[in-house]
Amino acid sequence: MLIIGLTGSIGVGKTNVAKEFRALHVPVFDADRVVHKMLAKGGEGVKRVAEIFPVVHANNAIDRKKLGDIVFKDKKKLQLLEKILHPLVRKAEKRFLQKAQGQKKKIAVLDIPLLFEKGFAKVCDYTIVVVAPHFVQKHRVMRRRHMNHEKFTQIIASQMPQAKKMRLADFVIRAGLDKRSTNRQVRAIYSALCAK
Repeated sequence: MLIIGLTGSIGVGKTNVAKEFRALHVPVFDADRVVHKMLAKGGEGVKRVAEIFPVVHANNAIDRKKLGDIVFKDKKKLQLLEKILHPLVRKAEKRFLQKAQGQKKKIAVLDIPLLFEKGFAKVCDYTIVVVAPHFVQKHRVMRRRHMNHEKFTQIIASQMPQAKKMRLADFVIRAGLDKRSTNRQVRAIYSALCAK
């Protein structure tokens, strides 16, 4: 089974790329969704995150907006959070890959925002980075609830620059404005991977 790492900065259209892979019957591990589950009511990350950031804990869940406001302003606090969450994400990723292997899948995709930054790419056979012009990113992200210019700037600063990700990746998907063009690129990469 080929393990494909999928990454991209905030607001580049990575979610649509993952959707297209799912439409091609490729299982996709969504690291963000896993983290959201871990921090939701009764999630396996709640207790440990609450111990370090008690102010974000309420009703046996973590307030992700409050948590984001804290960690994206302070690199050391972000690193503390990552030390808790990344091992849990790795465990979930391992379970996902075992399941995909058991289902005799030829390709499995790991959708991980910090794929290169945190060494998740090591388990991948190939990597894909999704990119978009900065103005497109900003336009998409600023429409999100609880988002403001300062927070957007902090998130972008915490992520590896797109140009560097492009140099590290095996495939690049340019996801500007045209969804059909993005989907065509996904299908072309899928065909290339199936031929390997």
